[in-house]
Amino acid sequence: MDTRDDDLMRFEAEGPPALPTEVAGHIENDGAHIWYARYGAGPAVVLLHGGLGNAGNWGFQVPALVAAGYQVIVIDSRGHGRSTRDDQPYSYELMGSDVLTVLDEVRVQRAAIVGWSDGACVGLILARQVPERISGVLFFACNMDPSGTLPFVLTPVIERCFSRHQKDYAALSATPGAFQRFVDAVSLMQQTQPNYSTADLAEITVPVTVALGEGDEFIKPEHADYLARSIAKARRVTLPGVTHFAPVQRPAVFNEAVLEFLAALPA
Repeated sequence: MDTRDDDLMRFEAEGPPALPTEVAGHIENDGAHIWYARYGAGPAVVLLHGGLGNAGNWGFQVPALVAAGYQVIVIDSRGHGRSTRDDQPYSYELMGSDVLTVLDEVRVQRAAIVGWSDGACVGLILARQVPERISGVLFFACNMDPSGTLPFVLTPVIERCFSRHQKDYAALSATPGAFQRFVDAVSLMQQTQPNYSTADLAEITVPVTVALGEGDEFIKPEHADYLARSIAKARRVTLPGVTHFAPVQRPAVFNEAVLEFLAALPA
């Protein structure tokens, strides 16, 4: 697959390819109804999307992973996509509990996590909290403390991604008119969380690939380097020619990194 959409023009206009016909459901957890779907058979891989997005953003990844022999589970984070939320403030730990509830529902004891941005934070927090449930984490394009972010600059690419998220929220959400309140709540979480220390990172014992696009708009490369140094079983990968939006900009580049990560996990 050599699809390229570096400027996100296609992503804004059409979104990614539709997810395959799924085995989908909702599960209740701590004041929210969480939407999930699963595909294929084999070792379990959970795909966790970024902030303001939804599971449909993985439209280029699900077929590739199923074809490679994996069972793929996608989840709409609470308040995102088809999942609901109550008035609790957002936290990555709370979203992690949603992931565990889904895994329990589909009777998956142990899974690899592929996390994009906010989804990467959730995956790494789960790796620290419940390593017996997580076989490894591909941590793409996020920070684990506030020092890891670049000053925000609104670019046309970011604007197009935001536009796609706004359209998808209106189409999928149970509260389609509440987009700005949703953005404000997620943004507050992102500005104040996570805040892991070096000692916290040292407690992570599962294999981790810390990946970052070479032109990421949000995350400092030196922060990704620091994470890879601070986690015992971590490796650092730079994805060429892409930014924060690699899974939809150049799916072949991102999918190659994911498959390499999964192939290296212990059986």
